[in-house]
Amino acid sequence: MLKGISPIISPELLAILARMGHGDEIVLADAHFPGETYNSRVIRADGLKIADLLAAILPLFELDAYVDHALVMMAAVEGDKLDPQVEKSYLDSIHKTNPDKASILRIDRYDFYQRTEKAFAVVMTGETAKYGNIILKKGVTPIT
Repeated sequence: MLKGISPIISPELLAILARMGHGDEIVLADAHFPGETYNSRVIRADGLKIADLLAAILPLFELDAYVDHALVMMAAVEGDKLDPQVEKSYLDSIHKTNPDKASILRIDRYDFYQRTEKAFAVVMTGETAKYGNIILKKGVTPIT
């Protein structure tokens, strides 16, 4: 156990976060997402909700300040509806460490899959919310 690091972050996830460079992306995927179909580096976080992981990861992880959207989610397929509470719960967690990040870009399902193929890693969670997947783009850690 390390001080200052949430106990829900596994050693494997901590290593992945540390190995990522600026511009790399990580997908926090819901329990139904085909993570292993689209990426060979998959980490298991079964039973964990994405909002909780966001709150645990973002104190350790700088979001990319040089892009318009460092946060990306999947748009609803035609005929489906999004539950606005899912995005709200994510933004509530995000705003704890990133109060200036006002929006999340929504992209087409297949564009999301293509980004997943290029992502540094996929974290498979226990999230059951429909369209609950989110991509985080890592930024440059400021020198203090």
